[in-house]
This record gives sequence, structure tokens and C-alpha cells, in this order.
Amino acid sequence: MPYRNIRELPDSVKNNLPKHGQEIYMEAYNSAWEQYDEPHERRGDASREETAHRVAWAAVKKKYEKDERSGDWKARDD
Repeated sequence: MPYRNIRELPDSVKNNLPKHGQEIYMEAYNSAWEQYDEPHERRGDASREETAHRVAWAAVKKKYEKDERSGDWKARDD
């Protein structure tokens, strides 16, 4: 189900991403939730929720990368 605000995001998102990353995640998730509402629009047997989470993380990874040493998510330089 779509998120109305970033406070509703999963803890794995809220506890790791900076606020802007959370906003990207929420927007991408909500968009994918709407776009992939029909099973034939998804890959394999992925659920609607699983697909939306995958799309959301992919969107975050376009702007942020995880620092392997600190574990923090930081804006990409490129």
C-alpha cells in the first residue's frame, strides 16, 4: 500500500537513509505501486509490494551509495 508520508516508511529505510533519500524512496515506491498493479506487469511471480520496494531502492541508488566502511548512505559524486 502506498505511503502517505516518510514516517510510515519501513524502519530499514527510516533508520538508514537521509531525509532526501527517504523522500526519493517514498515517491518511487508509490509510483511503482500504481504502475505495477497488474501481475502481468511484474517480473516473475513478484508481488506488487515486492516490486514497488525493488523500484524504490533502485531509485535511491541512482542518487545515493552506501559507504562500505561506515555503513552510511551518502550522495553520489556523479
